[in-house]
Amino acid sequence: MKVTWKLPDGGEKTAQVENGTSMMQAAVDNNVPGIIGECGGTLSCATCHVYVDDAWADQTGGADDFEDAMLDVAEAERRATSRLSCQIEADDALDGLVLIVPQP
Repeated sequence: MKVTWKLPDGGEKTAQVENGTSMMQAAVDNNVPGIIGECGGTLSCATCHVYVDDAWADQTGGADDFEDAMLDVAEAERRATSRLSCQIEADDALDGLVLIVPQP
């Protein structure tokens, strides 16, 4: 599937991602600035916080209770479409997904 990250500086980064890969791992693998993934996807940090583009919010679903709690400690402003990218998994149904990297 294809995913595009919109960067705080107005740039974009697009990559092909293999099904089953978390969007955090895809961002790290593709050197997306602002996505660190410090905990490696174990839901013990919020360094992979992204905003899901409004057009994709329903397809990616919402945060579960634990992810919701971790989003409370995210450095950037929390929004209705905030997600931890480690909890969004690549799937053909998400081909074309757009994620917005928060301003640090």
